[in-house]
Amino acid sequence: MNIAITGGGTGGHLTIAKAIKEALNDQGMKPIFIGSTHGQDRTWFEEDEGFEAKYFFETSGVVNQKYLGKITSLAKIIKSAIACRTLFKKHKIDAVFSVGGYSAAPASFASVFFRKKLFIHEQNAVLGRLNKLLKSKSEGIFSSYLEESPVDSYPVREIYFKNARVRNEIKTIIFLGGSQGATAINSYAMKIAPILKEKKIKIIHQCGKRDEEKLKKFYQELDHEVNLFAFSTELEVKIKEADFAICRAGASTLWELVASGLPALYIPYPFAAADHQFYNADFLAQKGLSFVKRENELSTDDLEMIFEFDLEKMSTTLKALVKPNGAKEIVDFILFR
Repeated sequence: MNIAITGGGTGGHLTIAKAIKEALNDQGMKPIFIGSTHGQDRTWFEEDEGFEAKYFFETSGVVNQKYLGKITSLAKIIKSAIACRTLFKKHKIDAVFSVGGYSAAPASFASVFFRKKLFIHEQNAVLGRLNKLLKSKSEGIFSSYLEESPVDSYPVREIYFKNARVRNEIKTIIFLGGSQGATAINSYAMKIAPILKEKKIKIIHQCGKRDEEKLKKFYQELDHEVNLFAFSTELEVKIKEADFAICRAGASTLWELVASGLPALYIPYPFAAADHQFYNADFLAQKGLSFVKRENELSTDDLEMIFEFDLEKMSTTLKALVKPNGAKEIVDFILFR
């Protein structure tokens, strides 16, 4: 079977694409990738040798566009979907695996138009618009939140399970604002950094390019041990070093931390579609396995909560919540469907 992986735009979608690609590579298969020139698709995969070929269409999101922008975006998606027919023929594609996002639209629609099997992965607790639209047309939708999912394990890359450990003391805190950074998390880090310095807590901070210079200057003046970076394709190394995380609640980040046994304070992105980041984090909070705070609720007093809970118990329980080989189980389902 020849497979096309499609979707992306953000790290959350692309993390799943990478996990499935690696699982296919383990089976001796090289899929093709179909993404967009916008977003982070090229940054992640343009040099990746695990794909037989990569294609990036000039497509962008539709939802947040104004009237004329919506028409232009839809036209580009339709044009790119038609172009996918040539790619399907060239690579003899049998199935399309979509991780969602606007990057996934052309190849996903093309799979329906040109009768290729479509498989969907939904990362979040709330279905995305494209996934909701194409769900009934797919051969299967994978989700760690839907009971109907044939595989409930999140496809976390194996490295996170290998690096997993039980935390029993907070010596290092990592701030993760996503691949583009998060102003609210950066501001919160600046508020509590002096307290962390007093407690001799090391800091690892993914800040994004926009705030990098400001944070660099701040930490230099604070004179505290900090590993500051704008972006990294090796977050698993940083996460392994940390004992607690303060971060957004994108699905891939959340499940990578779960697999790592890393407790976290989640600060959902307030403008996420259907507030899905809140519901992602609340899924863990309801089990007593995370803390969740809205941006306007953040306080330096939160540190008391962080340092008083049973870190070892939470870390141990998190590790047991997700199983390894989620990506392999998905690939096996696709190949032997």
